[in-house]
Amino acid sequence: MANDADTNIAPPAKGTRPPAVLQVLPRLVTGGVERGTVELTQALVAAGWKAVVASEGGPMATEVQRAGGTHVLLPLASKNPITMRRNVGRLTEVIQRHGIDIVHARSRAPAWSAWAAAQNTGRHFVTTFHNAYGASNALKRRYNSVMARGERVIAISEFVGEHAASVYRVGADRLRIIPRGVDVTRFDPERISAERLIALARQWQLPDGMPVVMLPGRLTRWKGQEVLIEAVARLQRRDFLCLVVGSGKARYKKQLTDRVQAQGVGGLFRMVDECRDMPAAYMLADLVVSASTQPEGFGRIVVEAEAMGRPVIATDHGGARETVAPGETGWLVPPSDPDALAAAIDQALSLTPEQRLVLAERAIHHARSLFDSRFTTDRTIAVYEEILFPEAAADAEGPVAA
Repeated sequence: MANDADTNIAPPAKGTRPPAVLQVLPRLVTGGVERGTVELTQALVAAGWKAVVASEGGPMATEVQRAGGTHVLLPLASKNPITMRRNVGRLTEVIQRHGIDIVHARSRAPAWSAWAAAQNTGRHFVTTFHNAYGASNALKRRYNSVMARGERVIAISEFVGEHAASVYRVGADRLRIIPRGVDVTRFDPERISAERLIALARQWQLPDGMPVVMLPGRLTRWKGQEVLIEAVARLQRRDFLCLVVGSGKARYKKQLTDRVQAQGVGGLFRMVDECRDMPAAYMLADLVVSASTQPEGFGRIVVEAEAMGRPVIATDHGGARETVAPGETGWLVPPSDPDALAAAIDQALSLTPEQRLVLAERAIHHARSLFDSRFTTDRTIAVYEEILFPEAAADAEGPVAA
């Protein structure tokens, strides 16, 4: 528990000291939550705020530090009740040591510890709903409910916001819809050198002139790799190569390899591990597929591909309905429907060069005008200011976040 002197501190008056934000998440590995954490750290530091991140670490922890933030290593990926209870004290100490004003939880297990630590110290608590969390029983719903306890609850799409409002009764006074964004300066086709493309094509041993259909994402069943395999098996054409890009459990990877062979399409598939240069990877693709069988809260892969001017096919549910413009930037197909996916792949690969150019221009404009990560970080900081400086927020014109 905090000392009485440390609880319920007054928020910083503008200009007196930099406001401080603590972001809490399980790990800093590759992923949308992690990328968003780093981007927000960069934006906070650029705005003159103090940015602290607590996690169990990972490859992206160095990116937090390079951005000017502070990373604190804690066992926050654990769901063990004893560890979670101990994390309350650890986070309480972090809050006090760094003079944190706002604790922002981005995942459920560490959110319980973060919420208790914020309660201990009288600090503000903000959460981000990253998906419509499943609640098959009362215990699971209780576990998820911590994400609805924020003074402000950020949802990464209208789909997720509707879930938070209807299932967890998050009112409009607390709910803020802030779509996830992508770094459009990083995902910019004009910035990808020929050397990067050649190096990656050689690493993956891609044949010259062969169209590439890419499915990026973790190797996990709900990402739809098996649906793609079934779809390719039903296509009459064999003039393309499928790249499944992502890491996962070796057992599932073997299952996918066995399925490819059983369907007789072994020559059309290549499975590669996680890629460190996804902008170049998208440039090597003629088509990007997101075949998730369960609704995605947002669908970062779709927007990254659009930003690179690539046509996309995504499943017609969840956040994809907000990121794909059917007929303009790509196609939406029913989930777990290999026939519909096969038809869309055939249509995409049959585009003329002129049609591909028009689609690319539309996709790039769509991503840059709606999903620039700077919009995401600016709106998130505006939510923080709404909490810390309510009088100034009340005087501002228009809503803080859509």
